[in-house]
Amino acid sequence: MKKIPPEAFDVYFSLGPGRSYQAVAERYGVTKRAVTNLAKREDWQRRLVEIEAKAREEADRKSAQTLKAVQERQLQSLRLVQRRAIERLRETPIETAAEAARALAQAIRQENVILGEPGDRTAVSVEETIRREYERWMVVEKGGADPARDPDADDVEADDVGRPRVPRYNLGNSKPTPSAT
Repeated sequence: MKKIPPEAFDVYFSLGPGRSYQAVAERYGVTKRAVTNLAKREDWQRRLVEIEAKAREEADRKSAQTLKAVQERQLQSLRLVQRRAIERLRETPIETAAEAARALAQAIRQENVILGEPGDRTAVSVEETIRREYERWMVVEKGGADPARDPDADDVEADDVGRPRVPRYNLGNSKPTPSAT
């Protein structure tokens, strides 16, 4: 009877995601049952979970360090641009300082984004989100049917030009708004 060597777990681990006790058994010329019994005795599954968790933690730590290093380099570069732009602004007459001012403004915007402050796109995004939420929570008042929200409303009045009248909306307990004509 062949004996399974102590490095069998290492072989099992090195097989990667497609690992199996059968593959280890074939490698050492033993039965799958013998490998299974050894794996239970040595708690291979727990060891595997621990190794994978440590590997994920290490990868996350390295990713965070890399991201921090990239952000630091970017901030150093942006601060250099800011210093040069300020120097140029000091040396240049007001009429020709526009390029330096633009460079300074751009560097400050990028620095703010790197530091987690909202940028131009974020501000627009917040405005759009507020608008969507406002429209979502609007309630049609009685007497003002909205065909987009009420499929049963088939007779919406039209104004003089033939456009459907805009229904009156109300946000919860606020006072009713006058209907548009």
